Amino acid sequence: MEHELGFALRNAWLILAIPFFSFLVVGLFIRPRAPKLAGIVATLAVFASAGFAYALAVEYLSLGGHDGWKTIVPWSFEWLRFQEHLAVHIGVIVDPISVLLMVVVTTVSSLVHLYSLGYMHGEAGFGRYFTWLNLFTFSMLALVTAPNILQMYVAWELVGASSFCLIGYYFEKPSAVEASKKAFIVTRFADLGFLLGVLILGYFGYQIASEAGGSAQAFDFLFLTNPEVMGKFSALGAGLFGIPLLTLALLLVYMGGAGKSAMFPLHIWLPDAMEGPTPVSALIHAATMVVAGVYLVARLFPLFATSGDALLVVAYIGAFTSVFAAVIACTQDDIKRVLAYSTLSQLGYMMFALGVASFEHPLGYTASMFHLFTHAFFKALLFLGAGSVIHAVHSNEIWKMGGLKAKMPVTHATFAIATLAIAGIWPFAGFFSKDEILAAALGSGHTGIFTLGLMVAGLTAFYMSRIYFVTFWGKAKTEHASHAHESPWIMLIPLVILAVLSIGAGFVPFGEFVRFGAAHGEAHGINPMIAAAGTLAGVLGIGFAWLLYRDGLAERSGVIARALGGGYRLIRNKFYFDELYLFVTHKIIFRLVAAPIAWFDRHVVDGGVNLSGWSARVFGSAVSYLQTGQVQTYGSWFVGGAVLLLFSLWMLRA
Repeated sequence: MEHELGFALRNAWLILAIPFFSFLVVGLFIRPRAPKLAGIVATLAVFASAGFAYALAVEYLSLGGHDGWKTIVPWSFEWLRFQEHLAVHIGVIVDPISVLLMVVVTTVSSLVHLYSLGYMHGEAGFGRYFTWLNLFTFSMLALVTAPNILQMYVAWELVGASSFCLIGYYFEKPSAVEASKKAFIVTRFADLGFLLGVLILGYFGYQIASEAGGSAQAFDFLFLTNPEVMGKFSALGAGLFGIPLLTLALLLVYMGGAGKSAMFPLHIWLPDAMEGPTPVSALIHAATMVVAGVYLVARLFPLFATSGDALLVVAYIGAFTSVFAAVIACTQDDIKRVLAYSTLSQLGYMMFALGVASFEHPLGYTASMFHLFTHAFFKALLFLGAGSVIHAVHSNEIWKMGGLKAKMPVTHATFAIATLAIAGIWPFAGFFSKDEILAAALGSGHTGIFTLGLMVAGLTAFYMSRIYFVTFWGKAKTEHASHAHESPWIMLIPLVILAVLSIGAGFVPFGEFVRFGAAHGEAHGINPMIAAAGTLAGVLGIGFAWLLYRDGLAERSGVIARALGGGYRLIRNKFYFDELYLFVTHKIIFRLVAAPIAWFDRHVVDGGVNLSGWSARVFGSAVSYLQTGQVQTYGSWFVGGAVLLLFSLWMLRA
């Protein structure tokens, strides 16, 4: 088959290899000597990777897809072999969703690299920053192109490690250090579930592969999602607490996805991750890394659909997270934290779109991937636009901004486009993907989730318009805002490109490229009634925000906040989830679990070791009196021993 493939498909590994090679060269050789050159080389490497990704996409789409595009593994080699049907390969899988993610990751990453050349100018760790960006880009590409779940898991952990380094970039700030540790620890707990799920799938996959014979490998996605294999998985008995083994394995796998995509109740790390540089927030915590959980569920969607119950869990958690985060976003004053909660809400949208999908109603699968595609562009634009504003006013607080519409016209225009896109207003990209998700929820019979999705659409339009009006309208509220000026061109070019994508991405006939099964199953396109309802919700949200914040002040909204009283404080303090986690950690885990274990370790384990050492010292000290090196001492012991021996013999004879 290889001779039928074009150059880009045959050499798909280059998309990963270029940023990885750049990471090594920049980190080991260029960064210590020429930090500025390190940024340029790292940026060019990711642009080259993006060029290969586009070429691969064109070649792949040219293969045709009237009956659904085929899955190709153009490059693979054996890494680990345990038994005949239990081996792990490293390779690249090419199918519609991996091509989609390759394009999205390289596009956003290259623009973030370019933007960072201006934003990070003058930073002490300039070269170090670009080294970690290259590592992250490689890790994310390795994750989305993994042909088996074990390679995905390894790349998954690499993504977490590079994210830890980037969140903690300002390591001299205690808050940044705490945020990086928080993200790492929370996602590690989630990844434990992922690992257990991988082991369960691999164990039973190995048994099924052994029975079937042939060359099937238990960890491969093509094997795990084979209809015959899925049928055997569904026939497995009950596991822990009577849960079917397939459902248990998928719930554990989803636990890892929920951690990486910050689903409730594992959401607490994402807002704090805003301590990293703003371009990092755009790349990792808005457009690429956090969608890894969504991608994981999409990659194993046939298995989730076979289970059914696992997919319902995905739907309900996603819907709740979407509403929960949107409500909190309405009360936050840090522009990056508002965008962080917006990301949580939109990830919930993608998750519940997958959750409402099924073999009979597969539209949610397409809708979720469509929203992943459009959201990457307008959310990256929102974060980079926020970075442009922060760069000018030297503050994250929206109440220290204001009046920037005339001073920063390009930033204002592009931020407005992104705001309208996420609000779901035609003809911006978010309108099309949001409409598809709502149509999927209603068409599959999940009217409750549809209603929640419609409510989230209104809330999204409100809180995004709130930060838009407060930031750009009214009068400047601080000296820095009064003297603000537009960002340099190297930061504006990515904003303009992302603004164009935030408009044009919605017009891509997405359902023709990414869908579940050979046929559509359901209509892909605009549903007039749902589009009207979604648009009305968005317009009402924008209108309400205009009434409250059109002058950039908080007087009108303050009246509502005071009227809500304790309810407002509860929402503003994020329902006290951080405090709840701290209470559970310090008062229960540390005091009732860790403290007794520490006491046992100190007094029993260490005490036993110390006792043995003490006994050896005492015994050795006593024995030392027998080894003095003095002849008279040895003579005394000899005579005394002889007398004792003779006395003993005499007593025996008597």
